[in-house]
Amino acid sequence: MIHISVSAKKFFILGILLSSSSIWAYPPAVGILGKSTSCIACHISNGLWTDGKQTIIDIVDGSTKRSLGAQDGSFQIEVRRGETRTVMTVIGTSKEIEAPTRNGWLYVDQQQIGTSSLSKFAPGWDVNLPMSCRLVGDEMDVYPGAHITVLPMTIRPLDVARNADLELQVMLTKGESVKAKPKEGLIANYFVRKVRLKVLE
Repeated sequence: MIHISVSAKKFFILGILLSSSSIWAYPPAVGILGKSTSCIACHISNGLWTDGKQTIIDIVDGSTKRSLGAQDGSFQIEVRRGETRTVMTVIGTSKEIEAPTRNGWLYVDQQQIGTSSLSKFAPGWDVNLPMSCRLVGDEMDVYPGAHITVLPMTIRPLDVARNADLELQVMLTKGESVKAKPKEGLIANYFVRKVRLKVLE
């Protein structure tokens, strides 16, 4: 009898979901084990969404729904060591302009690029959803009527965690990328935001 570990079973089930369900989109960071520092290494930023007042890129506290953004456009997430904090990644556009179809995002510690780790999040931090690609259509009271995606991410600084700087790399997209020709078929705009992780002792 063949014994399969719990983690292997989880990956097997995830694979079935990814291959069979229409709600899943093509995953971000397909080249996660490569040396590319951003999505633009493969894709182009040629879409109709501009980085202005009508573009929504936000990280909000999971409990209070208050934005963690600063005036310079960056974000700071503070977590007490050993404890968990849930934040919501909110991406999209205001209701006044055409909606994207899918939003993809990835939290990246550039020092992790080129390593064998599947997570490019800061080392020493436990995280459950550092990347995703999601169909637009979520709702949030803070952004009534907006064309957005909203997903929670829970993080926890472990004993070895240190303060870290991340990039939140975002793509708003419409259309379908052509296999082996990622610069064809997809209309997209690419954005980057700075995210600072701070450990509270």
